[in-house]
Amino acid sequence: MSNHLKSERLAYDFMLKEYRDSGNSKMVRKLEASPITDIIPYGYLKLRDKAMHSIGVGTTRDMHSIIIGVFLPSLTCKDYTFSEKINLWRGKAQTGVHPLWNTILATDLAKQVPELKIPVYFLHGIYDYTVSYILANDYFEKLKAPLKGFYTFEKSAHSPMFEEPDRFREILVKDVLMGENNLTDEK
Repeated sequence: MSNHLKSERLAYDFMLKEYRDSGNSKMVRKLEASPITDIIPYGYLKLRDKAMHSIGVGTTRDMHSIIIGVFLPSLTCKDYTFSEKINLWRGKAQTGVHPLWNTILATDLAKQVPELKIPVYFLHGIYDYTVSYILANDYFEKLKAPLKGFYTFEKSAHSPMFEEPDRFREILVKDVLMGENNLTDEK
């Protein structure tokens, strides 16, 4: 999330164009009713996930519902107790978008964090409009760090660890854990 307000604007513009091009006038009207300016309207936030998932630029390319794609699978996870699973979703429901939402929107990492003294790895799906691929790449280019690696996942949206797990694992094992960047997009 290098500049999330700008990221949300890019997502909004992209979705509006996609829905116009596909002739989905109902979704176009809903999006146009909540345009993004210097704030993110509540109406847009209520519509955002569904709009993104419907065109494959949300959590994953093929997930069209949070309930089927995330909620139900989380209940089958063997690493959490039943009460932990319930509390996960209870907490999500009570916090809304995110407790730090306003801080996230006001943050521009290129200005606030221009340099890190640790290795930096960005693993990003090219279809990700939850957090803009373009802005992440721009920030990566500006960021100063002793070692950097940007890894584009060509078949992924926001969750390359689930969408392209073999490549994700390979990058973690061969680059991140070894302190290398041999598999990065560019050198």
